[in-house]
Amino acid sequence: MKSLMMSTESQRPAALEALSPWREAWRVFCSNQAAILGLGLLAAIVLVMLFGPTLYGVPPFDIVAAPFTEPFTMPSVWLGTDYLGRDVLAGILIGGRVTLLVGLAAATVAVSIGVTVGALAGYFGGAVDTALSRLIELFQVLPALLFAMVLVTLFTPSLMVVVFAIGVVAWTGTARLARAEFMRLRHLEYANAARAMGAGHLRLMLREILPNALPPLIVSASLIVGSAILFEAGLSFLGLSDANVMSWGMMIGGNRRNVLECWWAVTFPGAAIFLTVLSVSLIGDGLNDAFNPKLRLR
Repeated sequence: MKSLMMSTESQRPAALEALSPWREAWRVFCSNQAAILGLGLLAAIVLVMLFGPTLYGVPPFDIVAAPFTEPFTMPSVWLGTDYLGRDVLAGILIGGRVTLLVGLAAATVAVSIGVTVGALAGYFGGAVDTALSRLIELFQVLPALLFAMVLVTLFTPSLMVVVFAIGVVAWTGTARLARAEFMRLRHLEYANAARAMGAGHLRLMLREILPNALPPLIVSASLIVGSAILFEAGLSFLGLSDANVMSWGMMIGGNRRNVLECWWAVTFPGAAIFLTVLSVSLIGDGLNDAFNPKLRLR
């Protein structure tokens, strides 16, 4: 009996070590209550934005009632109307789709640029690293919002232009992180073994190094999503977006002159932005803990 207990005890550490890094990261993530709260909140927001406009069925630009109708006073317009008489709830539902889509697309562009530049700099080093590092530093010293405004102004304001502008100004942090990871991993044993077996540069970067550099890059990508949502809201607030597409920033910007008479048309979209960015930030903090080896050991 005693030998059976000793064998069981000796098997427990081995079973824990046998867990894959991704399963262990998920276990640590699930132990973070704030991260689970953020994940649930973001999931609820996404579901509401996906199915809410279809169920509610009110176009966001239609005049549905008298201007400045207060919230919760008419059953047909639950959250009231703005200064033109447009349904605030309809604008939030449709605008949420646009804001989330632009945030995700811009984060994808930023991460793609950042990983590409950082991977090339960290893998090849030397003159390539010097040139690309100077490029990263050049974009870092540029005022991000002002540079994005200039890019949007140079072209016809549209969602594609906004996505491109946000992606161009938000990639430098990911590039520096990718550079550091590739520089650290390129001379490890598994990379040298693959190089000795005849693997080319592209295979080494994509098949050997990139999968091992993904955890910190995933954390960086989650944080960029929140920044991209705020960037989109700021550009829409300033009128530097597609005027034919409703978004949360456009709702706040359009009603800012009437904030005293129509506070709800500014408060509710602002609260939606706050909750969305908060949920993404909580998820990012949870991912940071999950992929942190010191916290996993603890």
